[in-house]
Amino acid sequence: MRAGAFIARAATRAAILALLAGALYVVLARMEYRWDWGGALDYRARFQAGLRMTVQLSIGALAVGLVLGTAGCLLRLARSEAPRFLGTLYVEVVRGTPLLVQLYIAYFCIPKAAGIEDPSPPLVGTLALGVFAGAYIAEILRAGVESIDRGQTEAAFALGLTRTQALVHVIAPQAVRRVIPPLTGQLVSLVKDSSLLSIISVVELTKVAELRAALTYRVFESYLPLAALYLLVTFPLSRLSARLEARLGARG
Repeated sequence: MRAGAFIARAATRAAILALLAGALYVVLARMEYRWDWGGALDYRARFQAGLRMTVQLSIGALAVGLVLGTAGCLLRLARSEAPRFLGTLYVEVVRGTPLLVQLYIAYFCIPKAAGIEDPSPPLVGTLALGVFAGAYIAEILRAGVESIDRGQTEAAFALGLTRTQALVHVIAPQAVRRVIPPLTGQLVSLVKDSSLLSIISVVELTKVAELRAALTYRVFESYLPLAALYLLVTFPLSRLSARLEARLGARG
C-alpha cells in the first residue's frame, strides 16, 4: 500500500514538473532569444565565490541572531517590566521595519555617526542580518518555552528548583526540540534575505549575477543560474526542516 502511494505521488509530481518545464520551454521558444551559456560557464568561478560568500554571511548572521534572539527571549520572559519592555521594543521595531531600510541605516547612517569612514560591507551585512534574524528567533524561542505545559514548571518548583534552574534544566531541554524546525526555516530565510546585501556592495551571489548581467546584457543566463544556486542551498534545508518537524512532532 505504501509502495503504491509512493509511486502515485512520484508520478504526479513528475507530471506536474514536466508540464511546467514544457510551458517554460514554449514561452522561451516564442521569445526567439539566442542563448549563450558559454559565458555563464566562464563565469562559474565567480558564481562559486558568490555562493561561498552567501553561505558564510548566512551562517554568521544566524550565529549573531541566536545570541540576540536568546537575549531577547529572556528579556521577554522576565518578570520585571523594564526588561520585558526592552525585549518587546527590540522585537517590534526590528520586525516592524523592512530589512532593506535597516541595511541602509546600518551601512550609511550608523558608521557615519560613529565616525567610521569606510565600513566593511560584509561585516555590516552580517551584523544587520543577525539583528534582523534575532528578533524572529526571540519570538521562536519564546513560543517554544511558553508551549511547554505549565505543570512542568510547577513540578520543578515543588522539587525545590528556582525559576532559573527550572528554565535551564526542565523547560529549555524540552523547548529546544520544538524550536529546531523553525530555526532551520529561519536559516532558509536568511539565505534568501542575504540577496539584499548586494545593495551595500557585498559581492555575494546576487551581486555576482547583477555584475554579469550589467557586463554582458545576458539577463537570462545570469539570473536563471542565480535562482538555481539559491534553490540548491534552500531546498535541502527546507526538506530538513520539514523532516525535523514531522519527526519531533511524532515523538511529542
